[in-house]
This record gives sequence, structure tokens and C-alpha cells, in this order.
Amino acid sequence: MTQAHMTAPTALDSTPVSEFLAGARATFPLIVGAIPFGLIFGTLALGSGLSFIGAMAMSAFVFAGSAQFIAIGLLAAGTAWPIIVLTTFVVNLRHALYSASLAPYVSRLPRRWQSPLAFWLTDETFAVVISRYTNGGSSPHRHWFYLGSALFMYLNWQLCTFLGLTIGRLLPNAAELGLDFAMPVTFIGLVIAYLKHWPMVATVIVSGLVALVAFPLPHNLGLIVASLAGILTGILVESWGGLKPGQGKAGNF
Repeated sequence: MTQAHMTAPTALDSTPVSEFLAGARATFPLIVGAIPFGLIFGTLALGSGLSFIGAMAMSAFVFAGSAQFIAIGLLAAGTAWPIIVLTTFVVNLRHALYSASLAPYVSRLPRRWQSPLAFWLTDETFAVVISRYTNGGSSPHRHWFYLGSALFMYLNWQLCTFLGLTIGRLLPNAAELGLDFAMPVTFIGLVIAYLKHWPMVATVIVSGLVALVAFPLPHNLGLIVASLAGILTGILVESWGGLKPGQGKAGNF
């Protein structure tokens, strides 16, 4: 059972407030993993040539951790802005996959909801929100769960960027302290919670292997290739039966 499923209100006691708070609670473990990245970004941003206001504006209006790290690296190298825009666009293509998964659940929301939720969509929020939509009943207030998760992540990223710009720069070689270990560990814990069916097991194995093989590709294209390979694998395995691990014969895998 996932964190989102355990903390989500039931259909009977679901209200906008309870859903909002449940979304924030479900996201808290991922916040812990994201904090070091925000601090390190704030620390490195000034060294790349960004001003304090520029770094805060990037976190406020871009709000994409991996893309921001790549962007400040390219800025520090004096890369032309069209290349920076194209590179960050490619890195964030995975969000198109997230959006496709969430679209059936949010397509009926008014535009005043869809626009901010789309902007605030992150890896962490997707992980808990998709679980809420697929495993958490049919409450009409589930978009408030999404909002609670997304807004919590957004405010955390702004705060950590600010702390990195102020306190973090007082730490020598902050990027080399190994603080970023928390994020991979957090996501490994999330993935394990989803290993209930053979399609997901196959998806994780194939995407992991492809990510390792495709890692040398430029502009983080390996991430996109691994994502597409994992999705295709999951679809194929599901079409062959989609049995839970341990059910049926080994050949059904």
C-alpha cells in the first residue's frame, strides 16, 4: 500500500481541506529528499553568474530541479540561450508522460485548476497523486489532494533555494557533501511500493537497464529513452496477462 493510499481520506469523509492536508502529508517524505537539492541549487546558482533575484525567479517560474541545475551549468559555461532552452525542454519531456497519465482524471476540471496544477507538476507530486487517483476511491475532491502535494513541494523549493542562497553559500563545497543521496533513496522507496504486478516489475527492470546503457547520451536523453522503453515494456507485458508476481507460471512473465 502506498503512502498516498494510506493517508488519503475515504469517500465518506473526503472534503477539500482533508484532501489538501492528505496530499501534503503524503508528499512529506519526498520533501525530505528534495531539500538537499534545493539547498545545493541555491548555493551553486550565485557561482554560475545568476543574481540573487535571478536565482529566486528561476525557482519561482521554472520550478524544475534537474532543468535548473542543467541551466545554471550551461550559463556558467557561457552557452547561448537557445541551446539552454532546448536542453531544458528535452530534460522536461518526461512531464509529458506524467501529464498523459493524469489527463483522464483532471480533464474535467476548469481551466483555473488545470493551469496551476500543470505548472506545479513534479516527479514527487506525480508519484503520490497518481496513486491517489488510481487507488484512493472516487472522491470528487481529489484535485485538492493534488493541490496540497503540489503547493507543498513548490513552497519547499522556494524556501530551500532561499536558504541555499543565504546560508548555503557559507558552506564550502556544499555540492560535494553528498547531501543529494536522499533523493535516489526516496524514489527507490516509492518504486518498491508499486511492484505489485508483473507489468510494473518488467517496467522497472527494463527502464533501469536502459537508463544505465543510455546514460552517456547528451542532454539527458537517456532518461527519455529509458522512460519510453519502460512504458512500452509495461504495455506489452500487461497485454500478455498482467499477473501479479508469484501468480501463474514463470513463462507468463
